[in-house]
Amino acid sequence: MIFKRVSDGRPYPEHGLTSRAWADVAPRQVRLDELTTTKDTLQLATLLDEDGTFYGDLFAHVVEWRGELYLEDGLHRALRAALHQRNVLHARVHVMEG
Repeated sequence: MIFKRVSDGRPYPEHGLTSRAWADVAPRQVRLDELTTTKDTLQLATLLDEDGTFYGDLFAHVVEWRGELYLEDGLHRALRAALHQRNVLHARVHVMEG
C-alpha cells in the first residue's frame, strides 16, 4: 500500500492559501503511508515529466486536519517517490484547526 487512503475530494474546509502563502510553510518529511490523497486520478504525463516542477512548487502540499494528513497537491511527486522505493515525501504541511 502506498497511501493510507485514496479519496475523491477534500473533506476539510477551504483554507484559502495562495501560492505565496504555501511558500512560507517550511517543508518537512511526511510518510506516504500516513497520507490520504484528495485526488483519485493522475495525468500520466505529469508523472513522467522530468520538468514537472519547473513552474510549480518543488514540494507537495499537505493539509493536516483533525489529526489526518491530506495530500492536496503533489500526487505525481508522491507516486514518483514510491516508484523509487522511498517511503517519505518532502512536503509543506499546513495545519488547520477543526
